[in-house]
Amino acid sequence: MAERDAITDPWGARTPYGPGERWPVRVDGHLADGLTEDDVDRWVPTAAVLHSNGDGMELAVRDGRIVGVRGRADDRVNHGRLDVKDLYGWQAGNSADRLTTPLVRRDGTLRPSTWDEAMTRITDHAKGLLAEQGPSALGFYTSGQLFAEEYYTLAAIAHGGVGTNHLDGNTRLCTATAAAALKTSFGCDGQPASYTDVDHADVIALFGHNMAETQSVLWTRVLDRLAGPNPPALLCVDPRTTEVAKAATVHLAPMPGTNLALMNGLLHEILANDWVDHEFVDRCTVGFADLEAMVADYPPDRVASICGVAEGQLREAAALLGHAERLLCTVLQGFYQSHQASAASVQVNNVVLVRGMLGRPGCGVLQMNGQPTAENTRECGADGDLTGFRNWANDAHVAELADLWNLDVGQIPHYAPPTHLMQLMRYAENGTLRFLWVSATNPAVSLPELSRVRAVLGQDRLFLVVQDAFLTETAALADVVLPAAIWGEKTGTFTNADRTVHLSDKAVDPPGEARADLDIFLDFARRMGFRDKDGAAFPPWQDPESAFEAWKKASAGRPCDYTGLSYELLRARGGVQWPCNEDNPDGTERLYTDGRFFADPDYCESYGRDLITGAPAEPDQYRAENPDGKALIRAAEYLPPHETPGDDFPFALITGRTIYHFHTRTKTGRAPELNDAAPDVWVEMSPSDAAAAGLGEGDLAEVTTPRGAVRARVRIGGIREGVLFLPFHYGYWDTDSGGDKAGRAANELTMTDWDPVSKQPLFKTAAAAVSRVPDEDTRGDVT
Repeated sequence: MAERDAITDPWGARTPYGPGERWPVRVDGHLADGLTEDDVDRWVPTAAVLHSNGDGMELAVRDGRIVGVRGRADDRVNHGRLDVKDLYGWQAGNSADRLTTPLVRRDGTLRPSTWDEAMTRITDHAKGLLAEQGPSALGFYTSGQLFAEEYYTLAAIAHGGVGTNHLDGNTRLCTATAAAALKTSFGCDGQPASYTDVDHADVIALFGHNMAETQSVLWTRVLDRLAGPNPPALLCVDPRTTEVAKAATVHLAPMPGTNLALMNGLLHEILANDWVDHEFVDRCTVGFADLEAMVADYPPDRVASICGVAEGQLREAAALLGHAERLLCTVLQGFYQSHQASAASVQVNNVVLVRGMLGRPGCGVLQMNGQPTAENTRECGADGDLTGFRNWANDAHVAELADLWNLDVGQIPHYAPPTHLMQLMRYAENGTLRFLWVSATNPAVSLPELSRVRAVLGQDRLFLVVQDAFLTETAALADVVLPAAIWGEKTGTFTNADRTVHLSDKAVDPPGEARADLDIFLDFARRMGFRDKDGAAFPPWQDPESAFEAWKKASAGRPCDYTGLSYELLRARGGVQWPCNEDNPDGTERLYTDGRFFADPDYCESYGRDLITGAPAEPDQYRAENPDGKALIRAAEYLPPHETPGDDFPFALITGRTIYHFHTRTKTGRAPELNDAAPDVWVEMSPSDAAAAGLGEGDLAEVTTPRGAVRARVRIGGIREGVLFLPFHYGYWDTDSGGDKAGRAANELTMTDWDPVSKQPLFKTAAAAVSRVPDEDTRGDVT
């Protein structure tokens, strides 16, 4: 096990390798000061929980406490390497400010209580609302950090027990567009490609994906290919000069909000130069003629003008894509959280389809996740999808789920798809949603337009339950707070962005009275008295392994088939990719190798939506267009963003992540090394923009939009002109000066707007201004 200062050396030493070779092993690890491996009592297998890469790892336990981590050399995802957050973030579990007892609000203040009192308050309120207003008065908002067993249980409770349509996950903020793009193009969610395609690709194209910081171990894999013989060429699409951009063969830096125009321009060049696999297109797809007609209107000169990129660079990027023999494309938040998110992301799929780059080593697309268990949220049905990638608009699929749960089909609401998060917030705002249960997420920092969010969550008429390990900004607003166990303190499975399933075993007990999320959900179900058609308790499982076995039955025959997996197998083998079943006992490296898709009208997860309006397609319309279940090529027209820079707000503001933090720093902010590496917010701007604003490196600046203001220290360089960048991780505080508010939360500035298809909020298209804060004005100062 090799230790290093991962703060200053986040990607570690190179282990070069060539195309088609196996990525060499390098085992990373970190133990508490003064300890060696000989001091460890036992090592407990798990996988990374502070990013979506899914690195296989082990927890070091000594005297009943977690004291470190090391990578698993035999794991298919990371071959022993660990992300900087993996190496240090485990310390959060030992933090002195963990929640250890339930809290209930008495006389306006959160005070300690017993579990019985807290759960009684919750169930009394829930039962009263069910009797008075019905299931639609209750809603649930969950995370991208729980286990599959917990998501499946929550989906069963919300949809089958309570009977509400109001269930979503904070994966709505990061991967809803990934799911929408995959459903649009392939009829179903599920990543076609595998991380092992990095080992074979001759061109890797990253669209809005700062892999170096969001999936640093996967970036290490790319760096090792770049250091070896016959390295791949890289295309980077990002308005910032990230580490990915620095390593790229071609770097396109479009203005935020113009991604769809850029993709249409790249496709124009690919089609105009006939870099098209016509045999594959004819055999495996529908819709090519519509794409050809659409992109004809996006020649390089027009696209260059819209996007603010050089025409020659656009042609060079298209040629890179067009001449690739093994093309791997990846997509993340730079597309997902921007204007026309789903339409732009679908065009990346179109590049892969028209080039015939699917189902072969080194070929495919990874519509990436932003959170470690986002894939489970979607497949289990806890974020707006129907359990097992079933189709809400297909009555046979709903009936199948009702049979599985032994419920009357009418108990499962299916008059419309489950309510997405932003609509949930509107229902809470107008008073029709009166009960909201938030688990393992912090919307008071992570949602757009925070002043509005705080007002919604703080209403007296909204009964807010928060289930978390720490007293977050959201928990501080709650009526009841439930202390939850975290990773390492409970057992369950979770699945990463390339469909790799890991088992995380319980290593230590949670502190105080904290409980596993699964136990809390099941306690709620039992107290509510949920029953199936035969009068048996619903859900019928009682612990992680029985929940996993139930989930396997729910997944049987669906694309995300887990039936070949077991806790015993996962303990022995580490990560395994679904589908894993009788036909694929060793898992499935990549999908669609035979040119057949999960898009058959009777099998598909979705009939699709209009990429401009979001209007759902009718089943008969889908069946007529795609009777044979081929991949779907969907075209879309570029439209300008709803909010654009102008005289008062001349910059485009984008938000994003830093390598040292995850989500709202609930865990990483409690790891000393990570907190010290990035303790506070900053604003990134170009040298020319900084000079024009009279700002220098380290100056205190105020960034404003029509919604509010944030103060941040200036970092100069690394971004195109006309664009500002703020990391979103940081919470807010009130100043002592006359009750004024001076914030550091980037989402004070973002707007309440979302993609019409995926319903994912848009964090990267706000118009902003920036100015220097006078030296004597220290309100809300940041260090």
